Amino acid sequence: SRRSAFGRRAALSTLSILVALLIAGQAVTIYFVYQQSGQISKLTRTSQNLQLEALQRKLPKSSKSTGNMKMSMVNTPLAMRVLPLAPSLDDTPVKDMGPPSNKTEDQVRHLLLQADPKKMFPELKDSLLGNLKSLKKTMTDADWKSFESWMHKWLLFEMAKSPKPDERKAVPAEKVQTKCQAEANFGGVHPGRFRPECDENGDYLPKQCHAGTGYCWCCYKNGTKIEGTATRGELDCS
Repeated sequence: SRRSAFGRRAALSTLSILVALLIAGQAVTIYFVYQQSGQISKLTRTSQNLQLEALQRKLPKSSKSTGNMKMSMVNTPLAMRVLPLAPSLDDTPVKDMGPPSNKTEDQVRHLLLQADPKKMFPELKDSLLGNLKSLKKTMTDADWKSFESWMHKWLLFEMAKSPKPDERKAVPAEKVQTKCQAEANFGGVHPGRFRPECDENGDYLPKQCHAGTGYCWCCYKNGTKIEGTATRGELDCS
């Protein structure tokens, strides 16, 4: 019985020592973590700054400048903030600028500059032949041959698009005759047929005579006979 009691006491003592050691270890761990919390915060901030710098290196220059401007705007008081200046025209890339107008020349020039911003365009202010001579001096032989080939194709296209109309001789319109002229110019020989006399305008003369009967009479311009004027003697219709 003494041995069993002694064994129980020894076990309790050992268990008490283990519990005490466990509590002491936890306390030491908590104290160490508390002491190192400041260092952990510094390491966290340093890691975040390094990640931000690495991300900025991967971004384009424009994105970097934008990010720096945003950071400075956040760290600067509201009263001290200054609005960013608008980019100058010389610093703006050609791709970000639109054509100056809707003219075909400006549209094509804009497209060519987008493909090659260093492309040059000479000033052509002479006549068509003069401008072509100037272009030939500034081009290589291969470029000029290519340009001539393009002009030939363009000319063929214009000729096919607008064909020349057939040059037909204009047929003069048949002159319209008045009633008096038609009766006076009636074709064929018809004895005893009345043929009126017309003035320069094609109207009937005031005095008309029938050669077959010998009668004369007065009439209006339209050929209507004036009643009571027919006679074989002298007649004045003026």
